[in-house]
Amino acid sequence: MSDFAFPPAPMPSVAIAGSSKRFPVRRIFCVGRNYAEHAREMGMDDREPPFFFTKPADAVVDSGSTIPFPPLTANLHHEIELVIAIGKGGAEIALDTALEHVFGYAVGIDLTRRDLQNAAKDKGRPWDWSKGFDNSAPCAALVPAAQAGNPQDARIWLAVDGTVRQDSRTAEMIWTVPEVIAIASQAVTLAPGDLIYTGTPAGVGRIDPGQVVTGGIDGLGELWVRVG
Repeated sequence: MSDFAFPPAPMPSVAIAGSSKRFPVRRIFCVGRNYAEHAREMGMDDREPPFFFTKPADAVVDSGSTIPFPPLTANLHHEIELVIAIGKGGAEIALDTALEHVFGYAVGIDLTRRDLQNAAKDKGRPWDWSKGFDNSAPCAALVPAAQAGNPQDARIWLAVDGTVRQDSRTAEMIWTVPEVIAIASQAVTLAPGDLIYTGTPAGVGRIDPGQVVTGGIDGLGELWVRVG
């Protein structure tokens, strides 16, 4: 007999490259404005302290999926990102040991209802409805850290219907992977299953229904989704 009032939802998860097992997703943290050029295109200073927002765990979507165009927006934007998967938890993680907490890395897209975000900014309100909606965190298969090469200095790019819009290198991140992990762990106790989307380079833009979004990071493969 179940102790729950109704059956619990399935555990959100993402694929693991080269494995039949999947990575269970506990929480999704996202770093805002972590590339200087993107910060400038959004009208901000390029060396502000890092800040974080969240998405629900079940916002993850596998590569190759068709995503329904989300409601309440006329300006859906793509943001290609390096994703960190936490395999070892901890609080107040030291900078020089931060990489020991990484299970692997992946290519991710932070989908954003930009019109809702801009309206929230104007009124000083939270971003939740602009960032944390259904299917808003596409994520490719995780590449285990030992097989990932050097994701901290790799080409990161995104194309819409074959036209490249974002093209940069992860080395352009203002706050590095170890710094992101260490700083996040000062506010929350990180745990196995946490994903951290580390910010997007310049070139974000609108996606319309029917378009195909493709992105990749050297050494981590590619991700694609179709907007329904």
